[in-house]
Amino acid sequence: MYRAALLSLLLFLPAFALADPPEIVGATAKKSGMGWRISVTLKHPDTGWDHYADGWELQDMAGNVLGFRKLAHPHGHNEPFTRSLSSVMIPDGTRKVKIRARCNTGDWSEFHKLKLR
Repeated sequence: MYRAALLSLLLFLPAFALADPPEIVGATAKKSGMGWRISVTLKHPDTGWDHYADGWELQDMAGNVLGFRKLAHPHGHNEPFTRSLSSVMIPDGTRKVKIRARCNTGDWSEFHKLKLR
């Protein structure tokens, strides 16, 4: 029984080692009324419900979270894909924000910086 468990673990380790975080391939910010509409384009090798991009987060340059966009399902072969978050309140005077994306295994992407205009 111990051997079977060890063999199972060794067979699945390569899949976890290849579990890359999502990649942010583009982002835009557009002033909309009192807030901002932030759109983020992600690329991720979704494999289904066991490993998929499940959200992205917007922060100011000091690391304060300004918004989070939850992604509720795998996107499979529809990649890259873009999802938006509306009515984001960004403090006056803020000229840059940063975005990072997450997959459901907990891996976060590198930060993507975005200038506000």
